[in-house]
Amino acid sequence: MHRTTRTAAFAGLLAALAAPAAAFEVASASLHADGRLDAAQAYDGHGCGGANISPEVHWRAAPAATRSFALTLFDPDARGGRGWWHWLVLDLPATQRALAAGATLPTGARTWRNSFGESGYGGPCPPIGDAPHHYVLTLYALRDAALALPPDADAARVAALLQADALASARWVGRYAR
Repeated sequence: MHRTTRTAAFAGLLAALAAPAAAFEVASASLHADGRLDAAQAYDGHGCGGANISPEVHWRAAPAATRSFALTLFDPDARGGRGWWHWLVLDLPATQRALAAGATLPTGARTWRNSFGESGYGGPCPPIGDAPHHYVLTLYALRDAALALPPDADAARVAALLQADALASARWVGRYAR
Protein backbone atom coordinates (compact mmCIF):
# COMPACT_ATOMS: atom_id res chain seq x y z
CA MET A 1 0.00 0.00 0.00
CA HIS A 2 1.23 3.43 -0.88
CA ARG A 3 2.13 5.78 1.99
CA THR A 4 -0.55 8.31 0.92
CA THR A 5 -3.17 5.55 0.75
CA ARG A 6 -2.15 4.20 4.18
CA THR A 7 -2.25 7.68 5.67
CA ALA A 8 -5.72 8.30 4.21
CA ALA A 9 -6.94 4.88 5.44
CA PHE A 10 -5.53 5.54 8.91
CA ALA A 11 -7.13 9.01 9.01
CA GLY A 12 -10.46 7.46 7.99
CA LEU A 13 -10.19 4.85 10.75
CA LEU A 14 -9.40 7.52 13.34
CA ALA A 15 -12.35 9.61 12.19
CA ALA A 16 -14.67 6.60 12.46
CA LEU A 17 -13.43 5.82 15.97
CA ALA A 18 -13.75 9.44 17.04
CA ALA A 19 -17.27 9.83 15.63
CA PRO A 20 -19.77 10.11 18.46
CA ALA A 21 -22.05 7.13 18.96
CA ALA A 22 -25.73 7.75 18.39
CA ALA A 23 -27.29 9.03 21.60
CA PHE A 24 -29.78 6.86 23.49
CA GLU A 25 -33.11 8.56 22.80
CA VAL A 26 -36.77 8.10 23.63
CA ALA A 27 -39.62 9.87 21.83
CA SER A 28 -43.39 9.72 21.49
CA ALA A 29 -45.83 10.38 18.69
CA SER A 30 -48.36 11.11 21.46
CA LEU A 31 -46.50 14.30 22.33
CA HIS A 32 -47.45 17.40 20.32
CA ALA A 33 -44.71 19.61 18.86
CA ASP A 34 -45.33 22.13 21.67
CA GLY A 35 -45.02 19.37 24.28
CA ARG A 36 -48.71 18.94 25.13
CA LEU A 37 -50.25 15.54 25.81
CA ASP A 38 -53.70 14.74 24.42
CA ALA A 39 -56.80 14.19 26.55
CA ALA A 40 -56.66 10.62 25.23
CA GLN A 41 -53.73 10.07 27.60
CA ALA A 42 -55.54 11.68 30.59
CA TYR A 43 -56.86 9.54 33.43
CA ASP A 44 -60.42 8.22 33.27
CA GLY A 45 -61.54 8.80 36.84
CA HIS A 46 -61.58 11.37 39.63
CA GLY A 47 -63.46 13.69 37.25
CA CYS A 48 -60.66 13.75 34.69
CA GLY A 49 -62.69 12.31 31.81
CA GLY A 50 -59.77 11.18 29.67
CA ALA A 51 -59.47 7.93 27.74
CA ASN A 52 -56.51 6.71 29.87
CA ILE A 53 -54.63 5.43 26.83
CA SER A 54 -50.90 5.00 27.41
CA PRO A 55 -48.79 7.05 24.99
CA GLU A 56 -46.91 5.62 22.04
CA VAL A 57 -43.22 5.38 22.95
CA HIS A 58 -40.22 4.48 20.80
CA TRP A 59 -36.47 4.52 21.33
CA ARG A 60 -33.15 3.98 19.62
CA ALA A 61 -29.42 3.61 20.21
CA ALA A 62 -29.49 1.67 23.46
CA PRO A 63 -26.13 0.60 24.89
CA ALA A 64 -24.91 -2.73 23.49
CA ALA A 65 -24.89 -4.35 26.95
CA THR A 66 -28.61 -3.68 27.53
CA ARG A 67 -30.41 -6.77 28.87
CA SER A 68 -33.84 -5.16 29.39
CA PHE A 69 -35.67 -1.84 29.48
CA ALA A 70 -37.94 -0.16 31.99
CA LEU A 71 -40.19 2.84 31.56
CA THR A 72 -41.61 5.29 34.11
CA LEU A 73 -43.96 8.26 33.86
CA PHE A 74 -43.75 10.71 36.75
CA ASP A 75 -45.39 14.07 37.50
CA PRO A 76 -42.98 16.04 39.72
CA ASP A 77 -45.52 18.90 40.08
CA ALA A 78 -48.21 16.83 41.84
CA ARG A 79 -48.93 16.79 45.56
CA GLY A 80 -47.13 20.03 46.30
CA GLY A 81 -43.92 18.89 44.60
CA ARG A 82 -43.82 15.39 46.13
CA GLY A 83 -44.81 13.94 42.77
CA TRP A 84 -47.10 11.24 41.39
CA TRP A 85 -46.17 8.00 39.63
CA HIS A 86 -48.37 7.35 36.60
CA TRP A 87 -46.72 4.35 34.96
CA LEU A 88 -43.98 1.85 35.73
CA VAL A 89 -43.20 -0.82 33.11
CA LEU A 90 -40.47 -3.32 33.95
CA ASP A 91 -38.62 -6.15 32.24
CA LEU A 92 -39.19 -5.07 28.63
CA PRO A 93 -37.04 -7.32 26.41
CA ALA A 94 -33.72 -5.92 25.16
CA THR A 95 -35.01 -6.45 21.59
CA GLN A 96 -38.00 -4.15 22.16
CA ARG A 97 -37.82 -0.72 20.50
CA ALA A 98 -41.37 0.63 20.87
CA LEU A 99 -44.71 0.42 22.63
CA ALA A 100 -47.85 1.33 20.72
CA ALA A 101 -50.44 3.68 22.24
CA GLY A 102 -52.65 1.68 24.57
CA ALA A 103 -49.85 -0.87 24.66
CA THR A 104 -50.26 -4.53 25.32
CA LEU A 105 -46.98 -5.48 26.92
CA PRO A 106 -44.76 -8.20 25.44
CA THR A 107 -44.36 -11.54 27.18
CA GLY A 108 -42.28 -11.23 30.32
CA ALA A 109 -42.83 -7.48 30.79
CA ARG A 110 -44.80 -6.33 33.80
CA THR A 111 -46.26 -3.20 35.32
CA TRP A 112 -45.94 -1.99 38.88
CA ARG A 113 -48.38 -0.13 41.14
CA ASN A 114 -48.68 3.55 40.31
CA SER A 115 -49.76 6.32 42.70
CA PHE A 116 -53.42 5.59 41.89
CA GLY A 117 -52.78 2.21 43.54
CA GLU A 118 -53.26 0.42 40.22
CA SER A 119 -50.93 -1.82 38.25
CA GLY A 120 -50.72 -0.29 34.79
CA TYR A 121 -51.04 3.09 33.16
CA GLY A 122 -52.84 5.92 34.97
CA GLY A 123 -52.84 9.08 32.90
CA PRO A 124 -52.51 12.75 33.84
CA CYS A 125 -55.17 14.19 36.14
CA PRO A 126 -53.93 17.49 37.57
CA PRO A 127 -56.32 19.64 39.59
CA ILE A 128 -58.52 21.97 37.54
CA GLY A 129 -56.91 25.41 37.31
CA ASP A 130 -53.36 24.25 38.09
CA ALA A 131 -50.62 25.41 35.76
CA PRO A 132 -49.75 22.64 33.31
CA HIS A 133 -48.05 19.75 35.06
CA HIS A 134 -44.92 18.17 33.61
CA TYR A 135 -44.95 14.45 32.84
CA VAL A 136 -41.46 12.99 32.71
CA LEU A 137 -41.23 9.73 30.80
CA THR A 138 -37.92 8.00 31.51
CA LEU A 139 -36.67 4.96 29.64
CA TYR A 140 -33.92 2.96 31.34
CA ALA A 141 -31.53 0.59 29.54
CA LEU A 142 -30.76 -1.97 32.23
CA ARG A 143 -27.91 -4.35 33.06
CA ASP A 144 -30.27 -7.10 34.24
CA ALA A 145 -32.90 -8.98 32.24
CA ALA A 146 -35.37 -8.80 35.13
CA LEU A 147 -35.42 -6.77 38.32
CA ALA A 148 -35.80 -8.58 41.62
CA LEU A 149 -38.23 -6.45 43.61
CA PRO A 150 -39.82 -7.01 46.98
CA PRO A 151 -43.60 -7.37 46.48
CA ASP A 152 -44.32 -4.41 48.74
CA ALA A 153 -41.90 -1.99 47.02
CA ASP A 154 -43.51 1.36 46.33
CA ALA A 155 -42.98 3.23 43.06
CA ALA A 156 -40.23 5.47 44.47
CA ARG A 157 -38.26 2.39 45.59
CA VAL A 158 -38.71 0.81 42.15
CA ALA A 159 -37.42 4.01 40.51
CA ALA A 160 -34.37 4.03 42.79
CA LEU A 161 -33.60 0.40 41.84
CA LEU A 162 -33.98 1.29 38.15
CA GLN A 163 -31.49 4.13 38.49
CA ALA A 164 -29.03 1.83 40.27
CA ASP A 165 -29.27 -0.83 37.51
CA ALA A 166 -29.25 1.58 34.55
CA LEU A 167 -26.57 1.59 31.89
CA ALA A 168 -28.25 4.68 30.44
CA SER A 169 -31.52 6.57 30.57
CA ALA A 170 -33.38 8.85 28.19
CA ARG A 171 -36.29 11.23 28.82
CA TRP A 172 -39.03 13.23 27.22
CA VAL A 173 -41.31 15.64 28.99
CA GLY A 174 -44.93 16.37 28.17
CA ARG A 175 -47.34 18.86 29.70
CA TYR A 176 -51.01 18.60 30.55
CA ALA A 177 -53.55 20.84 32.29
CA ARG A 178 -57.33 20.79 32.80
